[in-house]
Order: sequence, then structure tokens, then C-alpha cells
Amino acid sequence: MPAGPLSGIRLIEMDAIGPLPLCGMILSGLGAEIVRVCRPGGQQAWSDVGEAVLLRGRRNVSLNLKSEADRATLLDLVEHADGIIEGARPGVMERLGLGPDVCLARNPRLVYGRATGWGQQGPLSLTAGHDINYIAMTGALHAIAQAGLPPTVPLNLIGDYAGGTMFLALGMVSAVLSARTTGKGQVVDVAMVDGVANLLSLFHAFIATGQWQDRPASNLLDGSAPFYRCYACKDGGHVAVGALEPQFFALLLAGLEIPADRYDQHDQAQWPAMIAQFTQIFQSRTRDEWEAVFAGTDACVSPVLSMGEAIEHPVNTARQVFVTHAGVKQSVPAPRFSATPGQISESANVSAADVLADWK
Repeated sequence: MPAGPLSGIRLIEMDAIGPLPLCGMILSGLGAEIVRVCRPGGQQAWSDVGEAVLLRGRRNVSLNLKSEADRATLLDLVEHADGIIEGARPGVMERLGLGPDVCLARNPRLVYGRATGWGQQGPLSLTAGHDINYIAMTGALHAIAQAGLPPTVPLNLIGDYAGGTMFLALGMVSAVLSARTTGKGQVVDVAMVDGVANLLSLFHAFIATGQWQDRPASNLLDGSAPFYRCYACKDGGHVAVGALEPQFFALLLAGLEIPADRYDQHDQAQWPAMIAQFTQIFQSRTRDEWEAVFAGTDACVSPVLSMGEAIEHPVNTARQVFVTHAGVKQSVPAPRFSATPGQISESANVSAADVLADWK
């Protein structure tokens, strides 16, 4: 099988939680050769739950970075790498003598990727935080709420993974391309608050043009619109409705057996009555029955599946969204490439000497 599109790129991943393990998983699945640097004899991040998934596809090297000899070994790896990614608090790598200045002096073409919540500078840069804190401080969490209820916590998908992992992966690939063109490496400073702020760009544009009210449950895409929200079904399951465009809204009404001229879709004064009627109708059948009613239509009605159900759903099995690797069901590498497809590979514990022998 052809190598992935990132074949030939060598990266060092410093063991960490948060955005880094998923970033390493994604990049390794696309062909990058990644070595994870872990503490000797210590608990590796996510190894107890994620070795077959989050930590797949990398070689693991144990180094004691408080040891002068092991720090020298890491710098030997840096000399032959395209990049390094780390997720420590600002200043930690510098105190170890492994900050960007030292590493770039050893390898001027190196890309030094740093992922934090608040960034390398600023009043909160040295303060602890998690996904929920970062999305709270950017306005994203405020927008995700139902009227009169606290904001919904969207797992750690928005801050850690969308705002952190994906911007780190994009930043590393971009800077490696630049280094191969210019011969000069650089630091990639990824702050999750920066990433989430970028993700909110559409909504800032809406606010600027008067198309968005800066309060929860008041807008088109925040669950307040009758045609863009979830409804409970007879069996306790739910369906997700996303009939935004008028032609899709018409198909939604048809499936619910509501006259086409019953409602003016975007008249918010009619939304309470619309929600009440939709709620009543959706509760008259089970989730799977509603899936059958809308199957093959563009009404944009989907069953809300559990993660276990999603793995086995025919739509996902037809595309082979999930595979079994190391006995665990998990996603295939994404995105997909026609000539250089990504693939899942095994993780392995090796010595730094073995890696250096390959990289020199």
C-alpha cells in the first residue's frame, strides 16, 4: 500500500494529555513517523485507556529529561527531526534546557509546536485550565445553552480537539512545508482560545451584521429554531432535525404530515407553536420509525445514535468509518487520499538508539 501523504516527515511528540495525543494519532495515520518521548517507568498519558486508539502508530522512547545524558539524547533526535510537539505549561521546556532556542540552534529547520490553553503569554498563561474553561472564556460555551438552563458541556471536542489538536496539526504541516521551502524552522504557538475564537468567526460575522443575538437559545443554529434542534420520540430516543433551507423545510413538513402552508418558516412569532406541534408529532413514533419515514429524503432528519450504535449503523459501515484495530473499534484515518491513503499502524516501545540509527 502506498505511504500516507506525510510519509518522510519525522516528528517528536512529548508525552502529554489534551490535544497532543490526538494530534499525534492523526498525523501518524497520514504517514508521519512519530516518536513519543515518555518518562521512564512512569505512567504515560492515556496509556491505560488509549494505547490502541489515541496512541496508535508511534514508537515510544523512554527518556528521563532530568538527566543530562537523556536530554542530550533528545537533542540528538531533534537534530534529525522535522518537528517536535509539546503541551507543557509555558517555561517548562525552557527550564529543562529544551526550549525552542536550544532546539532550533541544534536544528535550524526544526518546527517547534507548542499547545496550551491560554497561550505562551498573557495573564492566564501559567494558570491551569481545561477544555470547559477555554470555551467559557471565548464565548462558545455561553452560546451552547437552552433557555433557563446552564450551558451544555460539549465533551472536550471544541477546546481540546477542534481549537487545539486541529490547529496544531495544521500549524505543524504548514510550518514543515515552509521549512522545506525556506530552510528555516520556527515556533508554532497554538492556544486553544485562539483556535476556538477562529471557530466562532461565522458567529462574530452574524453579530456584526445584526443576524445573531448574543444570548443563548435565541438564534438559528443554537437549538431555538424549530427546524434545527432535537426532538424526543415515543421510545425515549431522539431525532436531530436540520431542515434549514426552505426546500428541506417543506420536506420536513411533508414527513410530519403538516400542510405546506401551515407555517412561515422564519417568522419567529410562529416558532413556539411550531415547536409544540413538532414535539407532539415526533412523540407519536419511535426513533427508528422516524428514520424510516425520512429515509431517502432531503428533510435532514437523523436518528441520534449512541457511539455504539454509530459504529454499527449501515451508513457508517458502508463507508467503513470504523475498523477494528488491536481488538478495539475505532475510526479510520481522515481525511482520505486517493493516491496516498492513510493507515493504522501499531505502536511499539523502542530505544532512542534504535530511532537514531533509522534517522541518521
